[in-house]
Amino acid sequence: MSRTPRPSVPRTALVAAVALAAALTACSAPGESDSEAGSDSGPIKIAVVNARSGQLSSLGEWEYKGAKLAIDEWNKKGGVNGRKIEMKSFDDQGDPTTGTNLARKIDSENYIAMIGTAESAVTIAMAPVLKQAGIPNITSGQADALVDQKSPFLFLNGPTSTTYDSTLAKHLIEDKGYKKIAMITNNGSFGKGEHDAFAKAAKDLGVSPVTDQVVTTDQKDFSAALTKIRSKKPEAVFIGSEEVEAGLIVKQARDLGITVPFAGAAPQGTPVFIDTAGEKAVEGTIVSSPYLSNDISPAAQKFAAAYQAAYGEEAELHGAKAYDGTNILLTALKSSDVATGRKLADAIRATAYDGLLGRFEFGADGVGITETAIGVIRDGKLVEQK
Repeated sequence: MSRTPRPSVPRTALVAAVALAAALTACSAPGESDSEAGSDSGPIKIAVVNARSGQLSSLGEWEYKGAKLAIDEWNKKGGVNGRKIEMKSFDDQGDPTTGTNLARKIDSENYIAMIGTAESAVTIAMAPVLKQAGIPNITSGQADALVDQKSPFLFLNGPTSTTYDSTLAKHLIEDKGYKKIAMITNNGSFGKGEHDAFAKAAKDLGVSPVTDQVVTTDQKDFSAALTKIRSKKPEAVFIGSEEVEAGLIVKQARDLGITVPFAGAAPQGTPVFIDTAGEKAVEGTIVSSPYLSNDISPAAQKFAAAYQAAYGEEAELHGAKAYDGTNILLTALKSSDVATGRKLADAIRATAYDGLLGRFEFGADGVGITETAIGVIRDGKLVEQK
């Protein structure tokens, strides 16, 4: 049975059709695409990712409020190059798997940059997806493992654990003269980073811990570890754990009769740590931080006043970090004429910024600030160590 022949297609039309199909389906190399979000006049979509539920939700709330405050201030002034900044908050629940799924969602929904997370383990889980997608990420995590990702799209809006803990070890050993220091850290990404950074810094100064206790991230009873610490009669106890767990550790330590000062990094300077342990229990806690109080500078005072007016509560380190990180991102967007992908990452790296935490100048490793100061908790407040 013969078939009716199809009309022939002119060769020029066929070539044009193939070319059009190729143009529609072509994919750029990771980080090189210029999405619609960066080339039209619509809103600029930025994702803010942090734990908004669960034990780490306080971090997420502080980060969200700091980022939102910065974005609201820019939008009131006309946005970035006349374009409104559109921010959406995503809850990673403090879970790396949830974070990874959110990274894919952020990519599929055409967000051009991400602020967060405050949890190093979640940020590390998200990093490969964001790198492949070419989405710059400014994180508040501090674990040195973030730098180990070697992603050109990952930036830290604060110091690493190495900076926090080398400053702290130097103060405890050289300034205070402590030689008998106990350690208690958790086995999560943050705790391991703190453990390794402080142990190395102390060893470099000739001190090894009298005992090195490691607990789990979901532990609630620390009596066994604390009893071992008490038996060693330390002069100070280094603690590497997030706010709530650290507060429980200190509270239980005081109940067991451990009276020496605790010392730690960012979590030990927060209201949640103080409230969880109790004001009396945390008196004298020594803290390494780039943001000791809302009175450290005129810029900090202005930020704190705006934060108080917006949310009816006092600002603290994590809100300040997110505020700095968001302002750095928006400054880079402005200077790059709302670039995306690799161009935006390069613009962030090129942005020198005088922030609340200090002078930011990013290196190839994505770290922008490498200094902290020493504070102490007095009467329920973190103040500068005099």
